[in-house]
Formats: sequence, structure tokens, C-alpha cells
Amino acid sequence: MNTIQNPGSALGEAIGAQMERALNTFLDTLCEELGYHFISASVIEGKKKLLLYDQFGTAFNIDAVIANESMQPIVLFESKYIRYKKHNRDKGSWLCTAHPAIRRRYHSIRSSIAVLAGNWSSSSLAMMRSFDINIFLIPFERICELLAHHDILFDWGEKDRDTAQAAWTQYVQLPKRQRMMIGEEMVALVKDNLRSLIARILDDSVPREIEKVTIELHSNLGEVKIHEFASIFEAVEFLNSEALQDVFLTTDSVTLFDPPPEIVDVP
Repeated sequence: MNTIQNPGSALGEAIGAQMERALNTFLDTLCEELGYHFISASVIEGKKKLLLYDQFGTAFNIDAVIANESMQPIVLFESKYIRYKKHNRDKGSWLCTAHPAIRRRYHSIRSSIAVLAGNWSSSSLAMMRSFDINIFLIPFERICELLAHHDILFDWGEKDRDTAQAAWTQYVQLPKRQRMMIGEEMVALVKDNLRSLIARILDDSVPREIEKVTIELHSNLGEVKIHEFASIFEAVEFLNSEALQDVFLTTDSVTLFDPPPEIVDVP
């Protein structure tokens, strides 16, 4: 068991699995306290994967959801560990594709949450936040500190197999309870803020109000333009405007020479 082909990858998967196990235990207890269901596997008999579908029937395998008594999803959950930033775009793009598509079909969903551990770039985090995904970050440096308390050196070079093998050997020699503690210690870094957010999301005493109106216009030439308004009145006023027929004039369109949008690195 101690000698495997890719000890670094094996240890990363093990750490990620411990984090997910601890996170699910915490969320299951919290949801029970709040009168909701935490679902991390299919509720359909004979099925294992938790699959949610978009409006076109495309299935997405979701880590977990919080559901109400009617089994309507309220919160989407994902947890992911990544060691190298070069994998950020693939993982982040999947979240940005799956969650909005699912939310367009399941109108009961109020929020998307992702607990991300490891090395995540500011651009990837900004991309996910732009899709209204709430991010809880467990930085790679903090994971290294936690593992050091278990005598595991986790910060090795990408091609340093010897250190990775030593770390894996040390990990598998830990008692099962101590391995589980690693996941619990990781989740402890975010669980207070996570608990507060979930409590706010599930608070039914807050009166519903329309916060934003989004109008997406498509021209017969294939152009797309999105307009956002703070109220229904402003949106209706825009739709009744005589200038609406000129909305696709390309004079205000971004050019290939324009710089990218500024990305604010939110801690």
C-alpha cells in the first residue's frame, strides 16, 4: 500500500476525500438542525450519483444539495481540492457551466456554494464569483501547516517523487481517526462562515423582493446583448424605448484592442 505509481496524486485524492467527508458530516448535522435535508447521493432507488438536469436534459453530477421537505433543491454544493493552478480553469469552468444551467431549470435554488482547497488563482476565483458562486477557500499554505502537525511534508516540487512518497507513507501509517481529523481541521477553517451563510440562505422570514431584472436580447444576425436593471419599472421603460431598435449598433462594442476587465482579488 505504501509504494504506488503516483504517491503525490494519491495523497491529494486522500486529502480531498477526507475534506469532503468532514464537510458532508458538518452539513448533514447543520441541515438537520435547520429542518432541511442534506443530499449527497441520488434519492432515486437503484441510482447512486446525484444527477441534476438542465432545461435540455443534460445531466450534471453534483456533489451535494440542500433540499426542502418537498425535495426541491435550495443550495448547490461542490467541494474540490487542487494542488496545481494549471487545473483551475477546467474545474472552475465546469462549475460555471453546470450550476447556472441547473439553476435555470430548478427555480427553487437560492444559492451555489463551492468549498475550494489548494491552489486557486485569483482569475479563476473571480470567474466563479461572476457566476454567483459563493466561494469558501482553504489555501494550500494552510493545508501544508495542518499536515505538518501530522508530520507530513506536503509542499514538494511537482517532480519530487521522493518527498511525495515519504508523505504518502506517513499518511497511510496514521491511525484512521487521525486521518479523519485532517479533513475536520480543514473544514474548521471555513465552517463558521459557512454556517452563517447557509442560515441566511435558508431564512424564510426574509420577504421576497425582485433584486434585479436582466434582459437578454438576441438579434437575427446572432448578436447578443445583456442589460440589467434595478427595478421592473426601469426594465419596462427600456423595452418601451424608441431607441431599442438601435440597441445592436456596434459602435459601443468592445474591440480586440480593449484591455480585459479588471479582476478584483476578493479574500
